[in-house]
Amino acid sequence: MSIRSTDVEGVDSVILPPVRDLGDGFKVRRALPSAHRRMVGPFIFFDQMGPAAFDSGEGLDVRPHPHIGLATVTYLLEGEILHRDSLGSLQPIRPGEVNWMTAGSGIVHSERTSDAVRASGGKLFGLQTWVALPLDREEVDPDFAHYKADQIPVTEDGGTRLTLVAGTSDGLVSPVNTFSDMVYADIVMAEGARYQVKAEHIERAVYVVSGEVEVIGQTGSFTTGELVIFQPGAEVVLKARGAARLMLLGGEPFPEGRNIFWNFVSSSRDRIEQAKQDWKAQRFAPVPGETEFIPLPA
Repeated sequence: MSIRSTDVEGVDSVILPPVRDLGDGFKVRRALPSAHRRMVGPFIFFDQMGPAAFDSGEGLDVRPHPHIGLATVTYLLEGEILHRDSLGSLQPIRPGEVNWMTAGSGIVHSERTSDAVRASGGKLFGLQTWVALPLDREEVDPDFAHYKADQIPVTEDGGTRLTLVAGTSDGLVSPVNTFSDMVYADIVMAEGARYQVKAEHIERAVYVVSGEVEVIGQTGSFTTGELVIFQPGAEVVLKARGAARLMLLGGEPFPEGRNIFWNFVSSSRDRIEQAKQDWKAQRFAPVPGETEFIPLPA
């Protein structure tokens, strides 16, 4: 993880997440948490998955693992993932759809390539984020919700298309049931198109999925794989240098900090220690039909 200095007005910092190979050529970029910045609004984890191409017989196999104190948000740009969890949910997710899994007091899930897709092989490219839950909702009952692409609001203007995955922005309200003030949006820009990053949320950042953007009136630009964090209250206008795709994320920060260990997030260190012991002892509810699991890391 590294930080790139910038003197662009309105920009606080630029994070360059490292690329990690998880095996078989499947790579991820982890922009949050970083040594420089742990959270942006309620977002405490931000991973780009892929892009990857699987041969026939290959696919994604993330064995059952637990979460507490957060909600996972899965959003794909290409391909398909089959979600299973300890509530009994069995749900494929495809591009433009949204999986929102509330871990709360504890949930276990797996993410795999379905047998049908695995037989022929295919591509996978997407984003998975974790949203920390407010203090009074950290231990809510676990839940899972899936939203079809046609349920997610979209607005287009001058070559910029914004899909509001969750929260509120640009006069839109996503149907995804969140627990705090936030914005999470997919912004696709044609060459020369513009987008104004408004100050309607306290903390905001854009992750450049592809392409390159600049801030109007400023020198320098931001390119693929960079997380650009804006200063609170700043309003900047981004312009695409060629076609570009961004993810906008942010919201109101929590007044208290969050601890994170592996897949556990909590305001209480003791609660995380309890979750670690519960997973070691296999006291979490299992995922129906699954016998594998990821052991607690050292």
